[in-house]
Amino acid sequence: MRRHEPEVIDVEPKRRPLWQRLLPPVLLLMMLVATGVLLLRKLRQPPPALQLPDTEEVRSDVLPRGDSLTVAVQWELATAGAAAIPDSVRVEVGLGDGDIAQVSTVPIESQADTAVVPAPGPGQTASGYSCVAAVRQGRLGREKCTPWQYVRPTAGQAADTAVAKVPGPKAHEPRVATVSRIVVQPEGVQVDPDVDGRCAAWQRSHPGESVWIEINRKAVPECTGPNGKPTVAQFCAFAQYSDGRRLPTSTSAAVPYCRQLFEEWSRERVS
Repeated sequence: MRRHEPEVIDVEPKRRPLWQRLLPPVLLLMMLVATGVLLLRKLRQPPPALQLPDTEEVRSDVLPRGDSLTVAVQWELATAGAAAIPDSVRVEVGLGDGDIAQVSTVPIESQADTAVVPAPGPGQTASGYSCVAAVRQGRLGREKCTPWQYVRPTAGQAADTAVAKVPGPKAHEPRVATVSRIVVQPEGVQVDPDVDGRCAAWQRSHPGESVWIEINRKAVPECTGPNGKPTVAQFCAFAQYSDGRRLPTSTSAAVPYCRQLFEEWSRERVS
């Protein structure tokens, strides 16, 4: 009996059209391109602005210390309306346009910081600034700056002194006491800029009146600047004679401000 063998039929598979085969990789490529474009746009967009506390009431007190000036900066942070809590506070104190500057970072709990800058020479003025800003994640909030000045006088302002005659061994033979040195007071003073010329306008409308309320400390409001310091500086010349006496120069003796300053200076020198 003949064995039955199954008949084998080769069936050629039907291939899909070319567009159906290319569609999946094309769609995948388009998705990758769109994702890359979105990521690139996000990277290029600036980060959203942080509402950090504004800095207010920035004030500077400038005091001499040898050949330097110590600048004590005070400020306040207005937390009302701020959405972000700062990490720290940035304080910058500089001279001129920032050619000489000192920058420090202090905790947010601090409300004061101190910097040291070079002092001006005799007869010169140091013009500086103090800036404070809140910092979060390396980004600065709105910065608040306040200008300040420190003036040092020169002894050349005291050239109007005269010698003093004191009785000699005989009444008709006076002995001449010579000037041993000239002292200019104050030795230096911090002054504020005259914002909008308010002090100059006050002086024009009050001829002959003194701007001072407290000698060398406080002036009328129109002559008081952003740091609470007077916007004017007045120096007085006092003469110390060879016989130990101390007298104001003729020019300074005619100024009420200088007469009061001379009394204070004399008490300090004697004590």
